[in-house]
Amino acid sequence: MRSNRVISAIAALLAAAAVTFAPSCTPATGNAGTQAAHLDSLPDDNFNFIVANDLGRNGYYDQKTIAEEMGRLAENVDIEFVAAAGDVHHFEGVASVDDPLWMTNYELIYSHPELMIDWFPVLGNHEYRGNTQAVLDYGNVSRRWNMPGRYYGMTFDLDNDATLRLLFIDTTPLIDKYHKEAEESYRDVAAQDIDRQLQWIDSTLNASAATWTVVIGHHPIYAQTPKDEVEREDMQRRVDPILRRHGVDMYIAGHIHNFQHIKPEGSDIDYVVNSSGSLSRDVSPIDGTVFCSSEPGFSVVSASDRELKLYMLDKHGNILHTVTRTK
Repeated sequence: MRSNRVISAIAALLAAAAVTFAPSCTPATGNAGTQAAHLDSLPDDNFNFIVANDLGRNGYYDQKTIAEEMGRLAENVDIEFVAAAGDVHHFEGVASVDDPLWMTNYELIYSHPELMIDWFPVLGNHEYRGNTQAVLDYGNVSRRWNMPGRYYGMTFDLDNDATLRLLFIDTTPLIDKYHKEAEESYRDVAAQDIDRQLQWIDSTLNASAATWTVVIGHHPIYAQTPKDEVEREDMQRRVDPILRRHGVDMYIAGHIHNFQHIKPEGSDIDYVVNSSGSLSRDVSPIDGTVFCSSEPGFSVVSASDRELKLYMLDKHGNILHTVTRTK
């Protein structure tokens, strides 16, 4: 009996230790568990852009607060553009380029003078619930809305002949479940050619000799989330092998409404989930999790010829985590 009690006590201690030392996601601290610093400046010669997604809440929750912080940051840091990684509009997308949601979700929210710069969007699953062509055509209405296609690439010059290559991809049609629900909820998905986009991603990356390559889409490849696992499985099966084959530096997504930085075994890519620019969700670590946080906010990517950094910022502009790659 005494030996059983000893074994039970040891088991209880081991269980407590597992809880104590298990990785967790903490939103209140920076990389090393210290109080987060505020992002107030970046090197003058760096090329910087904001990543924001899962925005459209008509200014409610933290959307307006985060939009104002994005503007304040852009007053102090030279921001070239905003990459809008999908779901600018919740919940049923937009009906047309004249839909009032363009004002209440976008124009009147991101009204800071320093945000009157180029916005480069991709479609999210919520855009696919509405009129996706209207999202593409909105550039005819708003000068800052630049969306040349459902997927597209851009190259930017850095110092010392270095370059930054960005690919914006359309992930919703790459996931089978949306095709199965196309007639009911995602009608425009059925018209999209999966193989054609995958071939474009492959050939575009193959032709690139850029110093840095970043791919931006709405759906993550790796993430902790209660959303259907088949979403990640389809992205891992279809997109991830192409990115790995061509040595992509970073894949940035949204959709999950929290911050995650994941480095799965066997891949050199930094997989980033950018948090919601409005309403966030809880998150827990998984295999490969480097950092995670349930804070809402946005990210800033800063590139030089020698270094590529992504700063995860909360709604007050505090740095929660930094993803760093060097040459």
